Amino acid sequence: MDKLKTIFSGVQPSGNLTIGNYIGAISQWSELQAKYRCIFSIVDYHAITVDYEPDDLRRRILEITKIYLASGINPEYSIIFQQSDVSAHTELAWILGSTGAYIADLKKMTQFKDKAGEKQDAVSVGLFTYPVLMAADILLYDTQAVPVGDDQKQHVELARDIAKRFNGQYGDSFVVPEALVPKEGARIMSLTDPTKKMSKSDSNVNSYISLLDNIEVAKKKIMKAVTDSGTDIDYDPVNRPALANLLTIYARLGNREIKRLVKDYKGFGYGDFKKDLAEVVAKFLTAFQEKYNAISDDEAKEVLESGRQKAEALASLKMEKIRQVIGVR
Repeated sequence: MDKLKTIFSGVQPSGNLTIGNYIGAISQWSELQAKYRCIFSIVDYHAITVDYEPDDLRRRILEITKIYLASGINPEYSIIFQQSDVSAHTELAWILGSTGAYIADLKKMTQFKDKAGEKQDAVSVGLFTYPVLMAADILLYDTQAVPVGDDQKQHVELARDIAKRFNGQYGDSFVVPEALVPKEGARIMSLTDPTKKMSKSDSNVNSYISLLDNIEVAKKKIMKAVTDSGTDIDYDPVNRPALANLLTIYARLGNREIKRLVKDYKGFGYGDFKKDLAEVVAKFLTAFQEKYNAISDDEAKEVLESGRQKAEALASLKMEKIRQVIGVR
């Protein structure tokens, strides 16, 4: 196990996790367990940077844990833990914010601009600085690869920059991580606007399909999904992004190749294609939700406690070294 490269990734316990989250990130994780030492976190401190309800947060922490397990993440091979249970994350974030992260870096972060909008001076400091906490999440475990959707590559690049600066000032202390992005399905787009990423926080519920959606509701969302001009089924992400998005969903959830789908649907229209896609989505969600519902809250809590112990042991060793090199020990 020690010879394996380390992977770290996490999901915020906010909103309803979508098939986009699953395809773009979580679905890869179970496949990576045989090749890497995997550490997966429920990054709850990232979720408190915007308005939230404490009871909802508590519920979603267990929900995400069960989604991890239902997705095939095996706690015998991977560490699954709650970020706030390991205080080294916030300690290291403060150190990195004081040594390797620059305000200029954070001002460039696309997600901050998107979330803050025109009110950049009226949002929490945490919303501005959370990429530093994300860097701490990654660097704390000497992570070599970070499986992410392509919209998160910017944050991995920041973690790389911070690690290089810290290493330059204090000597080799952190591994410089790489982003691991799937070639296909890295970014699933909205069902109502193919120019935007499918988001679990979108106010339009028809724009996304939640992993825990009612099956019939999910099928209706597929049938209502926007399409492009034209009638033939062809894969053209530039000129026909809506159809390309639906083909990607079909391929990833139906375990099919896009080229084969295009061939199979030659001569068919959008109606037939979307009807079949709706059934593919329904079959996937039914199987996924059966696994999810079989996991109790108590089982999820046991997994988190076991993961906390393992993560804390690794983090404690790392932080002792970091405290020494910065001079507080």
